[in-house]
Amino acid sequence: MAGEEGGSSGSSPSAEPSPGGGEAGAAGGEGAGGGSGAAYDGKCVFCRITHGEEAGTELLPCEHEDLVCFRDIRPGAPHHYLVVPKNHIGNCKTLKSEHIPLVERMMAVGKTVLQRNKFNDLNDIRMGFHWPPFCSIAHLHLHVLAPASQLGFLSRMVYRINSYWFITAEQLLERLKAESATI
Repeated sequence: MAGEEGGSSGSSPSAEPSPGGGEAGAAGGEGAGGGSGAAYDGKCVFCRITHGEEAGTELLPCEHEDLVCFRDIRPGAPHHYLVVPKNHIGNCKTLKSEHIPLVERMMAVGKTVLQRNKFNDLNDIRMGFHWPPFCSIAHLHLHVLAPASQLGFLSRMVYRINSYWFITAEQLLERLKAESATI
């Protein structure tokens, strides 16, 4: 699904300010999210997965009821999970400063699922988002990959730090915090 996302053009997440192309949800993402503005989109595969409507996807235990976690169907590393909000939120480019707690919770879930699966070297992980238009699924999802040192050639490209198509969760938080400081 979201394992290898593609596109043809775009701006660097590190060079372009986030224009805020969607409606912001409630603080932390509890309300209807950005993008379509709807809490559920029946045409969105991730909305269907988060609501248990895709029988082939096993949801992993998650300590936050507004998030789900599951394995990526095209893993780029031995451990490759997706952390997804249950409410439909467009993508990382639509997020606002009020979504900082949501992104932090998504990261915490990613670390927890790795530890539950006996991966404890949190210095050898990569967590991030594909930057539009390089998203195959228009529903916010955090990629959690480990060990990052074992990413294959293609995965090193698809999940490359400081690229036009991938932004780390830490970089996204920095952007959102900078936006918050200018308000």
